[in-house]
Amino acid sequence: MALSLYVDTTRWRAHQKSVIDQFPSLVPVCKGNGYGFGHERLAEEASRFGSDMLAVGTTYEAARIKDWFSGDLLVLTPFRRGEEPVPLPDRVIRSVSSVDGVHALVGARVVIECMSSMKRHGVLEQDLGQLTAAIEDVRLEGFALHLPLDRTDGSDAVEEVISWMDRLRAARLPLHTMFVSHLKAQELGRLQQQFPQTRFRARIGTRLWLGDHDSTEYRGSVLDVTHVSKGDRFGYRQQKAASDGWLVVVAGGTSHGVGLEAPKALHGVMPRAKGVARAGLATVNRNLSPFVWAGKQRWFAEPPHMQVSILFVPSDAQEPRVGDELVAHLRHTTTQFDRLVDR
Repeated sequence: MALSLYVDTTRWRAHQKSVIDQFPSLVPVCKGNGYGFGHERLAEEASRFGSDMLAVGTTYEAARIKDWFSGDLLVLTPFRRGEEPVPLPDRVIRSVSSVDGVHALVGARVVIECMSSMKRHGVLEQDLGQLTAAIEDVRLEGFALHLPLDRTDGSDAVEEVISWMDRLRAARLPLHTMFVSHLKAQELGRLQQQFPQTRFRARIGTRLWLGDHDSTEYRGSVLDVTHVSKGDRFGYRQQKAASDGWLVVVAGGTSHGVGLEAPKALHGVMPRAKGVARAGLATVNRNLSPFVWAGKQRWFAEPPHMQVSILFVPSDAQEPRVGDELVAHLRHTTTQFDRLVDR
C-alpha cells in the first residue's frame, strides 16, 4: 500500500524526444527532488537519449548523481569561497558568478553566469575587463544567462541575450558556448542564426520532464475505511463528524509532500478570490485534499499525518474499499513517492 507515481513511459519519452528535437544541444536539468522522478531515474533517462551533459542544482546532488551518469555534470548553484568542499570528479563543471569565484577555481572547468534581468546572481558588465585575465587560469566551458519566465514589461528575451553577446565580444571574451534558460525554440533559432559561431545550449528541466501532464499520475492506496455518524468524535484532536460518512485513510502524508504547497504568483481577480476563499475555509479547519474519489476532490478530515492522510467521504458518495487507489493532484517538485510504476 503506497503513494505511487504511475508513468506512461512511451508517452513520456515521446514528449522528451519532441523537446530534444526542438532544442539541439539541450542540457537536461535534474535538481531538487528530480522533478518528482528522482535523480537516479532522470540520470538514466538522460543517458538513454544520449545527453553528454546533465545539469544539477548543488555539489551534493552532483556527488549523488555521478555514479548514475557518466557524462559531464554542470552544477547550477554558483561557487562561493568558503563553501564546504565536496569530492567530485573532473567531469564536474562549476558555475561561477563573480570574478573572485573565477580566481578561486584555478584549473577548474567553469561556466560564468552573467547577470540577467532576473537579478539573481551573475557577473556585471563592469566586471568583464577583469575576466580577461582571470579566465587564463581556468578551463572556460562558456557563459550562461538565466532568463525570467515572464516579461511583463514587453521586453524581448532574444534582445537581452544579444546585448550580453555584444558586451562579451567587446571585452574580447570567447563566445564559443552560451548556456541559456527559459527561451522558446524559435528564440533560440534566431540567436543561432545571428551567431553561427556560438553553440547555444538550452538548460531545460520542467518543460522536458513535466511538459506532458497526462503522461504521469499520482495515486494513493486506501489503507482503512471507518464509518462515522454525525457527531462522532475522531482523530488526534477528537473533532466531531459534521455528517454521516466514512473516514478514509489513504497512503500519502507530509513526508511525501502531501499538504505542502509552494507559494504561487496570482494574476487576475478570480485566482485571488479563490485564494481568499481557501484561506477563509482553512480558518474553520476546512482544507481540501489533493485526493479524488468518485469524481470529486475530497476534504481532509484533519491535517495530514506523516505518512497517511485521513479524508472524509460523505455518505451520499460510493464507499471506498481497502486497496482502492485515489488519484492525487500533487506538485511533482514537492512530492516524494513510495514507488514509481512504468506502464
